[in-house]
Amino acid sequence: MSEGSRHFEENSAVFQALHKVTSRLKSLEIPYTVVGGMALFRHGVRRFTEDVDLLVSKSDLKLIHEKLGGLGYLPPFPNSKHLRDTELGVKIEFLTTGDFPGDGKPKPVAFPEPQSVSLEADGVNYINLEKLIELKLASGMTNPGRLKDLSDVLELIRTLDLSIDFADRLNPYVRSKFEELWQEGRTRYVTIWRNKWLTAEAKSIDDMNRLLRSAAEQLEQMQKDGVVLEDNGGAGDDYALLVTTDPKVAEKYGLVEESEYWDRDEGDDDQPLDGPATEAPPDS
Repeated sequence: MSEGSRHFEENSAVFQALHKVTSRLKSLEIPYTVVGGMALFRHGVRRFTEDVDLLVSKSDLKLIHEKLGGLGYLPPFPNSKHLRDTELGVKIEFLTTGDFPGDGKPKPVAFPEPQSVSLEADGVNYINLEKLIELKLASGMTNPGRLKDLSDVLELIRTLDLSIDFADRLNPYVRSKFEELWQEGRTRYVTIWRNKWLTAEAKSIDDMNRLLRSAAEQLEQMQKDGVVLEDNGGAGDDYALLVTTDPKVAEKYGLVEESEYWDRDEGDDDQPLDGPATEAPPDS
C-alpha cells in the first residue's frame, strides 16, 4: 500500500509522527494545537500532507527543543525553530503565539494561545474551525505566496456546506473575504424538468398514472435532499428549472453546472437550452 493510501487510512508516517509528538507534548504538559494540513484533514478536507504543523507559545517552543532535541528529534538545520522526527523522517513545524499569519506584519488577527482554540479528537488537540478559517483568510489576504490558504477556506466552505452566517463568527478583518469566497463556492447545479416528457412513452392511462406517480415521488425525494425550484422564472409552459448548490446531490440526480444549460449569445434572453432533462424514472 502506498504512503498516500495509508495517509487516507490515517496510518501514514505523518499520522504516526502526529500521535508520537503530541503524546510527548502531553506528557510534558505543554499546550499545543494542531494546525495546517492535518487540521484540515480532521475538519473534513482530506488531502495528503507531509508535515505536522503545531501551534505553541514562544516559551514552550524553547522548552520543546530542550526536552526533545537529540531524543528522536533534531532541527533540520542549525537554529531552526522546527524539528524532524529522526525515526519517521517527518518534519514537525511550529507556529508561535503572538506572531501574525501571512506576511508576518501586525494585523487584527494573530496566532492565539493554543489552549484557547483547541478541540480534542482521538486524544489529539486540533485548532477549532473558526480560528483555522480566520487564520487562513488572514494569511491568504496578505501574502500572495499563501493563496493556497484561500483555496483551503473555499474547500472547507464547500465540503462542510458552511452558511454565509459563519462569517459572523470570524474577526471583522476577514469577514468580507469569507463572504466573497462563500459566494464563489456556491456553484449552482441545474436540471430542466420538462413536463411534456413525463408521459410521452405512456400507452395507457395506467401508464400515465404510474409515470406521474414515479415523477412525483422523485420530485419529493429531490426536495428532501434540498433541490429547489428556481425563484425567478423557474417554471415555464412545459419546463421547470430545478437547482441545488450541493455537488453530491447534483451527482445523485444528474444535475450539471448551470453554465452548461444556458445560451449566453446576445439577444437570446438567457433561455434554457434543450439538453438533458429530468424525466420520470423507469420501472425498477
